[in-house]
Amino acid sequence: MIFKVFSFLVAFAFFFIIEMPSQALIDYGKQTLIGDDFSNQDLKGATFYLTNLQDANLSESDLEGASLFGAKLLNTNLSNTNLRNATLDSAVFEGTNLSNSILEDAFAFNARFKNVDITGTDFTNVVVRGEDLNYLCSIAHGTNPITKRDTFNTLECS
Repeated sequence: MIFKVFSFLVAFAFFFIIEMPSQALIDYGKQTLIGDDFSNQDLKGATFYLTNLQDANLSESDLEGASLFGAKLLNTNLSNTNLRNATLDSAVFEGTNLSNSILEDAFAFNARFKNVDITGTDFTNVVVRGEDLNYLCSIAHGTNPITKRDTFNTLECS
């Protein structure tokens, strides 16, 4: 009887480990992924720590809780992406398409933004540095299709 119970528990644990892998285990940290396609993927909790994602496509992906700390996002497509609770600190957004993305509660204080598309992007509860906030407010327009919030208002522009 004990052997049957033990066998069942091992089989049960094996099912959850093999059949239901945790996305949090995906680690692309410190890699060069120039031009790679990650579109339409579940990347919740993934790590892109100090990763070069220049010209990469992450559009329509779920990056909730992901870490893009120090990531190079030059000409990266992040349109229609869920970046809720993501770590974006020290990331470089240059020529990045963030249109219709949700950054709600993301940490982006030391992120740098230049020549970005933020049409319809939701920045609710995202703290951005003064100079970058001024830039983002100057180009803010549109309403996020999911949250129905105006970009200008989510940045708390005045």
